[in-house]
Amino acid sequence: MTNSPKIAVCPGSYDPITNGHLDVITRASAIFDEVVVGIVNASVRKKAPLFSIEERMELIGGATEHLGNVRPLPFSALVVQFAREVGASTIVKGLRAISDFEYELEMNQLNRHQAPDIDTLYLMASPKYSFLSSSGVKELATFGGNIEEYVPAAVAPLLQERLTR
Repeated sequence: MTNSPKIAVCPGSYDPITNGHLDVITRASAIFDEVVVGIVNASVRKKAPLFSIEERMELIGGATEHLGNVRPLPFSALVVQFAREVGASTIVKGLRAISDFEYELEMNQLNRHQAPDIDTLYLMASPKYSFLSSSGVKELATFGGNIEEYVPAAVAPLLQERLTR
């Protein structure tokens, strides 16, 4: 009997990565042998990303470099296909509110139908990040708000440079 490493995928657009995302990724890294941060390269439910896939990979890589078992990878397929490609048996998602739950329940049912062997693990947002979203951070940055406590250090100046009016 072999002891295969337990690999999880944390999928998202990460445009940009927030401290809420980082909290979920960090907590997942304590549970799994390896965490692959799957960066959606072509989302069907969101508009074009502010940051390129290369920029998002670099920002996530920098924000997670202290975690020895985390690596960012782009993907453009179904998340369950991507999970299989990287050898993951679990998809990890963060939940902030009831609205997240409703969407994630639907996605879970579709994913389970496609890949019954891949589980989804939901981590509740830490209270200090339960309101935090990439779109909210982008809106704050657009109007010159202070975003430094909401995103990793390298993200704030880039975001403010691109969005401040």
